[in-house]
Amino acid sequence: MASVVPVKDETLLEVKLGELPRWILMWDFSPSGTAGAFRRGYYWYYNKYINMKKGSISGFTMVLAAYMLFIYCLSYNELKHEWLRKYPEEYTLCTPPTTFLARAPP
Repeated sequence: MASVVPVKDETLLEVKLGELPRWILMWDFSPSGTAGAFRRGYYWYYNKYINMKKGSISGFTMVLAAYMLFIYCLSYNELKHEWLRKYPEEYTLCTPPTTFLARAPP
């Protein structure tokens, strides 16, 4: 049975799997359409988490967590070389101290 609501006006949870490619192709991929999508997302987030009567720090915490995850993903290639291995080279004791070996027993 065909849906009464046009595919363009349906949310992602309401779209059937067969209608998904057609639903994605109905988006506006122009620069103004992309900017409008970001604007709608910003206002949705602002009104839901920040502009409330009894607001909390959760909205700012989510933004901070997303920022930290983004920066970690950007610097992952540099950070993966600095992981401590089981026996890192600078912390291994390859040779015993020479002070104990240099003494002759009495």
